[in-house]
Amino acid sequence: MRGRAGKVLTLFLRRDLATGAVTALIVAVLGPLAGLLWARTAPAVTYVIIRGQALPADPEGQGPITIDARFGLICSAAGLVCGGLAYLAGRRFDDVALMVGLALGGTAAAVLAWRTGHNVGLDAFEAAARTARDGATVTGIADVRAKGLLMAWPLFGVAAYGVLELVVRRLPGDRGDAGAGEPDEVAGGELDLKAAPSGGDVDGPER
Repeated sequence: MRGRAGKVLTLFLRRDLATGAVTALIVAVLGPLAGLLWARTAPAVTYVIIRGQALPADPEGQGPITIDARFGLICSAAGLVCGGLAYLAGRRFDDVALMVGLALGGTAAAVLAWRTGHNVGLDAFEAAARTARDGATVTGIADVRAKGLLMAWPLFGVAAYGVLELVVRRLPGDRGDAGAGEPDEVAGGELDLKAAPSGGDVDGPER
């Protein structure tokens, strides 16, 4: 009996590991695509070359902050979409595996998005910084300065999954257990008027 229980447990663990790994892989693959979108939509920031170094032409400008904000927005939206799709595609007994996959995959996707977007135009930018004369200006590349934004994708992904789970569990309806729609309940209460026979009630025949 113990041997059979052990085999069942091993089977469940393998299934959970496979589910989590596949989820993480699918989410991570989306990272480079998000990075390309970020690099394409990030505002241009002008740098001035001083002694071979590229320094912001307007140190007080909002350009770098906007680039970070754009990255955070893209990653947050991607996390919400991934969490929603994972919930719709998953099975209820896969909740833990799916949420772990969303967390790991979302973290990897955010890092890949950052590195992919940052590398767009990087060679040309570095070459210009090395060869341009002092005072020359070059257009910068996308970069994440607030590294905490890398957690936006996994956090929003897991949060979206958790919120959907809570909302669906609270929806009225018969899900095969002691919930609304049973003959003795209305939305979790004691009495279901719709289930009562005509001219009577659930306590007995009308007198």
